[in-house]
Parts: sequence; structure tokens; C-alpha cells
Amino acid sequence: MDIIEIFERFPTQERCISHLESVRWKNEPKCPYCKSPKQTPLKAGHRYHCNSCNTSYGVTVRTIFHKTHMPLQKWFLAVSLILNAKKGISARQLSRHLKVNRNTAWRIAMKIRDAMLESEQRVILQGLVEMDETFIGGKPRRGCFGYTNRKRGRGTKKTPVVGMVERAGNVVAKVFKKDHINLKKLSQLVREKVEIKKSVLVTDEARYYHGMKRCLPHKTINHDIWYADGWIHTNTIESFWALLKRGIVGQFHKVSIRHLPKYVSEFAYRFNNRDNKDVFQLTLQNGLGVA
Repeated sequence: MDIIEIFERFPTQERCISHLESVRWKNEPKCPYCKSPKQTPLKAGHRYHCNSCNTSYGVTVRTIFHKTHMPLQKWFLAVSLILNAKKGISARQLSRHLKVNRNTAWRIAMKIRDAMLESEQRVILQGLVEMDETFIGGKPRRGCFGYTNRKRGRGTKKTPVVGMVERAGNVVAKVFKKDHINLKKLSQLVREKVEIKKSVLVTDEARYYHGMKRCLPHKTINHDIWYADGWIHTNTIESFWALLKRGIVGQFHKVSIRHLPKYVSEFAYRFNNRDNKDVFQLTLQNGLGVA
């Protein structure tokens, strides 16, 4: 759903609230505190009094929209802008679009990323699965100025991100600690996110992938010789890393280690729902806790 559709379908606050009620409650309000359907509508628009626990509530209670003072239309616009930005959108750019300050835009974006994170945990891969790692952060390399013997990737202090992608399917990406990049931890991730009996794993020849064949069929590609040997390649996961890195370098410029998992999940969520025409509705469901 693009911003034009947002303006057409949700021109007022009341229309936005009505839509959230239909998504969360199917127009049959239930108390978010005690789950009781016994309620009395209050004169204040779209608020209810629970006859069981004697509290008042609205549809935004205990959701990503809870206690917001910003019109819900702007929230919907923010969801649309983030979902349609293939390489992400910075807080400053979002603040310009929504006419809010940068801190408000950043908070909105992080709440929306929380909704993306909930759905990402349920992805299971099968078939041809490519696995690779990339490294995020640190100072830029200065090779163009004649420096030699500069370290890259595994030889740096950058934060590792491990990803797996089903060929022509979904992706799973997770931030790791530097000392956790080993066979034991990577095997654990494979067992959690891959249907072992229905899959073949493809990786490069990094030493910490040695022994993966104990879990499932495992093929490797030697990048010192070539990047593809028929169907044996890691080009799909490499294309995902390209999107992630271009987004971080070109849009966000700098991401803290604390919040990096949310940014990685945002890119994975957008990648996994690239052909989903109902991704806006799905994101609202995640944000309301009903997906």
C-alpha cells in the first residue's frame, strides 16, 4: 500500500481507529488487560469500559501505537514509507516526510521494526539453502589512498551477521558475537531455522562451516577459483548482503550494535515479503499482536 492509498482509505483519525479495531478485534472489543468481552462504550470516541476489571481502554493499548500523541494516519504513512523503501529510510528523511522531529521519527521507526521482528522468528527454510556471513561497522577501509595489508571481514573488529536464504525464497539473518562464529553455534542456527531432512546447505569454504555435513547434505564453493559451479553458489545471500550494506552505508550511515538486530530484521522482513501485496496489513497485525 502506497501513501496515496493511505490518504484515500484513512483520511481521518476515526477511520484509522476503526480499521485497527477491525484488525485486532474483528469489531468485537475485548479488554486487553483481562480479555473480557464485557464492555461498555464510553462517550469519548472509540474507548470502552471493561465491566470485569473496571478499567478503560482503546484499541492501541499494549500495541506499538500505545500512548502515542501523533495522528494514526502518520503512523500508517510511516509503515508504508518503511515497507516501500527497498534500502531503508533514515529517521531524518522520515521526519521530513511526516513533519515531525527526528527523535519522534526514530521512535516510530523502531516501534515498526519491533512489529517486523515478531514475524521474522517464525521463518523456516528448506530446499537449497545458502549460508554466509558478513561484517558490519568499523572504520572504512582506506585502500584507495595506497594503504596495504589492510584487514577485511573476519580479520576486523566489525560485528558479524550470519544469514541463510532459501533459493528463490525467504531469508533468515542474525547478529552474532565475534567469538560465537564457530561450528557449534552455526550448527545450532541451522537446526533451528532449516528443515534438515528436506534441505541441502551451500556455503563457501570458511573453516567454521567444516563439519556441517554432520547435520545435513553440504556443498561448498571455492571463491578463490569461481563464484558459481552450476547450482552451487552463494549469490542469493550475497545479493541480500548488498541490500543490507547499501542501506546501512547509504541511508543510516551508522548503526549501533545495540540496535543492529532490529535493522537486520527490517531488511529480512522486507525481503521475505517482497511479493506480498498484503504486507501493510500483515505489519499492522504484528504491531497489534494478532498475527
